[in-house]
Amino acid sequence: MGEITASLVKELRDKTGAGMMDCKKALTESGGDIESATDWLRTQGLAAAAKKSGRVASEGLVAVCVKGNSGAIVEVNSETDFVARNPEFQAFATGVSELALEANGDLEALKAMAYPGSGRTVDEEQTNLVATIGENINLRRTGFLEVGQGALGFYMHNAQGPRLGKIGVLVALEAAKEGAELPALAKQLAMHVAAAVPQAVTREELDPAILEREKNILIEQARESGKPENILEKMVEGRIRKFYEEACLVDQTYVIDGESKISKVLDEASKEVGVPVSINGFIRFALGEGVEKKDEDFASEVAKAVGG
Repeated sequence: MGEITASLVKELRDKTGAGMMDCKKALTESGGDIESATDWLRTQGLAAAAKKSGRVASEGLVAVCVKGNSGAIVEVNSETDFVARNPEFQAFATGVSELALEANGDLEALKAMAYPGSGRTVDEEQTNLVATIGENINLRRTGFLEVGQGALGFYMHNAQGPRLGKIGVLVALEAAKEGAELPALAKQLAMHVAAAVPQAVTREELDPAILEREKNILIEQARESGKPENILEKMVEGRIRKFYEEACLVDQTYVIDGESKISKVLDEASKEVGVPVSINGFIRFALGEGVEKKDEDFASEVAKAVGG
């Protein structure tokens, strides 16, 4: 048998889309022959994973993992909601979220990590899952938050299992000491973020490009009123304040009580804990946001299924 070189494994991977470990095994089983190894992968259903990788995956799950003062969140996509309820898929999403605590928000690093108990990387385990389940699966993104002191809270909307759902939110509260009130507040703020969809914590953290675009739109809208320039400036100022109240977390009205500003909620928490409490950051993942979904009618789906 010829030597199974790294370049040979890569060649088979490029050809079939199967995982590196699966390609190495296929070459070992076939004596290093590429064609025989391809056939071996096909019999195992692994080469088929490459064909599925181009299909739109906009369903799936968001998974969260919090340990101590660190938290990670991932989005794992599938083609159908049916697969999102598959125990193997859910176990993969949960497992990846736990590994994501060590990836610090780096997606490529996460994909390259060893997936426990499989002898594969996360990326290779994903490919193996595609072959097993039969539709495209994609580890799309990850995020990470931590605080030195304080608390992390999370919330899952449309929960599909422990720490699994359709909208996941992580919120990090920074405080100079631990307090029993902080974890509960962090969770409530995560619920708020899920509902209110802020774009930044404060005005200073808001993307300047977003603010500039909003100002330009508001100026054009104000000019259409035909009012004098000095009046237009005041109109735009008022509308920008309104924009801040919608886009910036600390300026938003707390959905829990419907009247307090988030900044006031933090002030009250600071009094209770005895030290300043601030929001260190938040991450909100809504399943499938930004993914272009195929628009197919039900009749065509049935026709496809009947046609095999």
